[in-house]
Amino acid sequence: MRETDRLEPYDAVLLLSFGGPEAPEEVMPFLRRVTAGRGVPDDRLAEVAEHYHRFGGRSPINDQNRALLAALRGELDRRGTTTPLLWGNRNSEPFLSDVLRGAHEAGLRRVVTIVTSAYSSYSSCRQYREDLADAVAELADEGRSMEVDKIRPYANHPGFTHATVRLVTEAARELAQRTGADDAHTRLVFVTHSIPTGMDETSGPGDGEGRAYQRQHAQLAAAVADELGVTLGRELDWSLVYCSRSGSPSRPWLEPDVCDHLRELAQEGVTDVVLAPIGFVSDHMEVIYDLDTEAAQVAAELGITMVRVPTVGTDEEFVSGLVDLLEERAAQARGEQVARPAWPDPHALPAICPAGCCPNLREHRPALCGADR
Repeated sequence: MRETDRLEPYDAVLLLSFGGPEAPEEVMPFLRRVTAGRGVPDDRLAEVAEHYHRFGGRSPINDQNRALLAALRGELDRRGTTTPLLWGNRNSEPFLSDVLRGAHEAGLRRVVTIVTSAYSSYSSCRQYREDLADAVAELADEGRSMEVDKIRPYANHPGFTHATVRLVTEAARELAQRTGADDAHTRLVFVTHSIPTGMDETSGPGDGEGRAYQRQHAQLAAAVADELGVTLGRELDWSLVYCSRSGSPSRPWLEPDVCDHLRELAQEGVTDVVLAPIGFVSDHMEVIYDLDTEAAQVAAELGITMVRVPTVGTDEEFVSGLVDLLEERAAQARGEQVARPAWPDPHALPAICPAGCCPNLREHRPALCGADR
């Protein structure tokens, strides 16, 4: 196969992300789109808006997506692949439907998608698939036919997980050199976005097991801690915690909260923390506000020395892994047998989600790239 054919039958790659405001006047409209249909009052949205206004009313996520696009372009070019790259958001410009409409006008008809979320749950996987279905249906109503696929969730793809191990190891070494604290006073704290417990219980294939969201994070956290122990020649205790809880206080969400957990660690005598945001692929608002601002302030008040691990962002190993996943999905679309590497869980997640996977608990909406469209 020629180098330029590696992504056939796809004629474009779509990077699909959550989106974010880029100016103060965009903040409230953005938050209303994000919470549409959930009955969240404007006074509560105004509280969240202050997180954005603290940083000039601009989320970092769009600039990070631009950087990731440039890194993906560089890796594709390095491999001799000329397939064009597109970028669309769910909740802010460039909106997904507009991007696909422009792609159709440019003569593009079959697209493979990367979503900027690695794990299995409704909010981190199926909701993106529902938005893809909505956009394709909108274009179909205009007489425009588009076929859209996606790569598999990459929570256990080596490009993501091996990069995570390396970044955590580097941060742990930095902390040890800075403080010289012994293992009994040091803790690895892995953090991800909290979701409602009901969403976690139904995450993953509809086989009755559920809790794929929590399990995938815990598997990676345990594996990273084990690898770090081998590298450093010593074991470190670790915890999995959550941030960015929203919604009604009466509705249970995954816990403990990262700030609450830091307070518990201080009571246990922990003085040094490696904070690893393994649930996020870039330093967007939940990272720079919830972790770099709120959690960092709590740690300082408690006398805890905290090193925050970078997200994978545009890490070369991560970006190379995403392109490997694009090539893997293209080979599957061509009907070829292909290796599907996975670590630490050796079972690769499916590119076409099985029926009942990560259902929408509020309503039924069609979703692309699944067995129950």
